[in-house]
Amino acid sequence: MTNDIAKSEVELQDNMPSIKAIEAQESVSVSHAVGYQEYLEAQDITGSDKEMTRLRWKIDLIILPMFLITQALQFMDKTSLNYANLFGYQKALGLKGTQFNYLSAMVYAGYFFGQYPCGWLIGRFPAQKVLSISILLWGFTVLIMTQARTYSGALAVRFFMGMVEAAVTPGLTLMTGFWYTRREIPLRQCIWYSSLGWGGIVGSYISMGISTLPVDFSPERWELIFYVLGGVTCFWAVIIWFFMADAPSNARFLTHRERLLAVKRVAGNQVGIKNTHFDKKQVYAGFLDPKTILLFVSVFAAAIPNGVVNSFSTVIIRDMGFTTTRTTELKSVGDAIQIVSLFIGGIIILNVPNSRLLTSTAANIICTVAAACMAYLPRHNTWGRLVSFWLVNAQSVGFTVSLTTISSNMAGYTHRSLASALVFTAYCWGNFVGPFVVEPKQAPQYESATIGLLVGYSIKTGCHLGLLLYMWLINKRRDQRYGPQDREKSEEEGMRDKTEFENKDFRYVL
Repeated sequence: MTNDIAKSEVELQDNMPSIKAIEAQESVSVSHAVGYQEYLEAQDITGSDKEMTRLRWKIDLIILPMFLITQALQFMDKTSLNYANLFGYQKALGLKGTQFNYLSAMVYAGYFFGQYPCGWLIGRFPAQKVLSISILLWGFTVLIMTQARTYSGALAVRFFMGMVEAAVTPGLTLMTGFWYTRREIPLRQCIWYSSLGWGGIVGSYISMGISTLPVDFSPERWELIFYVLGGVTCFWAVIIWFFMADAPSNARFLTHRERLLAVKRVAGNQVGIKNTHFDKKQVYAGFLDPKTILLFVSVFAAAIPNGVVNSFSTVIIRDMGFTTTRTTELKSVGDAIQIVSLFIGGIIILNVPNSRLLTSTAANIICTVAAACMAYLPRHNTWGRLVSFWLVNAQSVGFTVSLTTISSNMAGYTHRSLASALVFTAYCWGNFVGPFVVEPKQAPQYESATIGLLVGYSIKTGCHLGLLLYMWLINKRRDQRYGPQDREKSEEEGMRDKTEFENKDFRYVL
């Protein structure tokens, strides 16, 4: 096993360009490295513990809420069909057979086609401007859903919605690494990704409020879902345009000294901040990276259950025998479990060194057991099946750890961006497939859906254990071959946009 791992790393290194080619490209790469000049200027600056704590809190109080609200709005808008479905949306459009399944899934097809151009735009231009335009456009698509009164029209709008939303989660994943240290990234990523739970709760209570309106209310109740969410999203785009910063090196809410200290902080990640130069040699390394392959498989496997939960959670709970209002209340419990599990996971990872993949494995096992209970508990055990359905929301811990692997354990901005794009490709197609494992005729058991959850979470668990073993063996091999890590040299290499394969002093966090 160790020899195979060593061979894979040697192959990646051997296929890198020659030293002369690297030197020819290096000046170009460094000149495009965001924050590199600030890093050099900050070499002789040292912040006190009090000053660094104050700086971290300042970033937390400004950047983190923006990330959280942006992700929450994206989630609510993307899953707005889940709520509209409670108020006669399918009947209003005359949907039949699997048409609603396609409508739910179509946003992920658009997401797939949009993520590559969006990823390029985020790397080339100020990220907050790209995000703001993306948010504004998808807000408009949510509003347009009220006017798309045919299946084909709604399908087209959902596809475009996915395209313009594609900048968000991959962009926020990369930007988290711009602002936070390796130790801080998991908890912060768990915090802003918990927005899925917060968004689910807010969406449930918006639906509860709308459910109290008369059935003949004008506009129709399902239209109100789109009007409310679309309007808020368009307003939020303006906030992001004027108040979010692209990186610490150009943050207006920081003083010049704070910018230097903020850049110096994240230089310790050994992966750099951002580089606007597209590096072809990093593309090759990215496609051969075992970490990317394992993450691709795990995210695809987990995204299938995610597609089920996001698109059909209200229907699955309702078909257990609950009223519409009661369904929205009960769904919010699962969202709360998602929030709590992310916070617990983030705190464990923050305080226990090298516990990321072990924590995600524990969460994956909870999801696997819960899915098995849903599949095999008797039909009359309503509350047992409902509690099991709530517990599958712990799957967000594993997905968040997958994202932190990209931001913390992959160096070289082109390499990191490619890995992010490939992982979100898997995310798109897994979520696209997810709605089709739900067979309405199987209500209320939904046997194929529960089996899909069980298989998906089992594969995800195996991939995360494989990823843990791979990175542990690489660290062990490098310590044996090169000796102890030189952190200062590794930080310099990271800021010069070197990949982890080129930087011999790079060590993975597990």
